[in-house]
Amino acid sequence: MRKTVTDDPGRARERDGSRERWHLVYAHRTRLVELARRRLPSVADAEDCVHEAFLRAVGHPRLDPDRAGGFLTVTVLRLCVDFHRRAQRTDRLLYRLRDPGYAPAPEQIVLAHSAALAMLEAVTRLPHRQRQVVCERLGGSSTAEAAGRLGVSVKSAESALTRARARLAREQAMAAL
Repeated sequence: MRKTVTDDPGRARERDGSRERWHLVYAHRTRLVELARRRLPSVADAEDCVHEAFLRAVGHPRLDPDRAGGFLTVTVLRLCVDFHRRAQRTDRLLYRLRDPGYAPAPEQIVLAHSAALAMLEAVTRLPHRQRQVVCERLGGSSTAEAAGRLGVSVKSAESALTRARARLAREQAMAAL
């Protein structure tokens, strides 16, 4: 005889836990929508942002019920920042597409080329592991995929990437002076 989902007590507990999580996060809905609405162009965008935060919170394996409000607030704020980054990127691309005569000024090309060369040189000066992870990420791999290819843990790859980014940012700031 086949068991249905409701016949399995572990599944029933899991489902009930999920329902409790939804009730827990939904209690913050009004406050979060108001928070997102002040930072986003429309109510629909704010709602989308809050719903995405809900999905992340409910799916978080170690969500502490006492800290759910803070987790949701930070998640919504970060999603708002992501929204604006995407919008800026889209605006820049649309501007270039709209203007068939768009071409960067020669000095912009030279500056961009110089900056790219400086960054490439900075990457070559990174410690071996950091350089490997950065190159994997530049090649389009996720951090988990890079970790698998390099034979290290995901945490180790994330740590190497974080250190590499910090070092590259410091070098870029020093070059700007």
